[in-house]
Amino acid sequence: MVRSYREEPLHTDHIDAIVRAAHSGPSAGNSRSLDLLVLTGAHVNEYWDVTLPEPARETFPWPGLLLAPVLLVPYVDPSTYVDRYAEPDKARTGLGAGAEAWTVPYWWVDGGAAAENVLIAATALGLGACLFGQFDNEPAVRERFGVPERKRAIGTIAVGHPNHAEDRPSLSAGRARRPIDETTHHGRW
Repeated sequence: MVRSYREEPLHTDHIDAIVRAAHSGPSAGNSRSLDLLVLTGAHVNEYWDVTLPEPARETFPWPGLLLAPVLLVPYVDPSTYVDRYAEPDKARTGLGAGAEAWTVPYWWVDGGAAAENVLIAATALGLGACLFGQFDNEPAVRERFGVPERKRAIGTIAVGHPNHAEDRPSLSAGRARRPIDETTHHGRW
């Protein structure tokens, strides 16, 4: 996760490749509910005005994050999945009864895969990217950019040319990962 960027725009071809990567992810029942809000230029500043107003920026630990030239916000629509699974070929699953019928809400699974595709595509292009949550700012972002109420944000992904000299990891990056041989179970637990 890159948290500091150079003030350098991204080529349109790079943005298009990243968007295509996001849309190439899985979609349960081919529901295809993913929408991407792509913010560049003044729209990036609008985003930060909504989510991190000027006084809070003074103590924000990653000021270089605010320099990312592109912000992508992947959105999913739970009702699209419910409607799809109410169709005749999926109705037997019972998942068309409502969002509460889903023990695993696949809109989050598919949206997470789309976000990961964005991170991988950005890295493959030699760019940096960082996925971060909107948390309680989701309604304000939705309102500012005209996002329909039924859409839910996966988070926000900053993309740009990394400024490695100024980048620093989050405090949680120092936490040890669980060893692969303890977390991988072949055949049985």
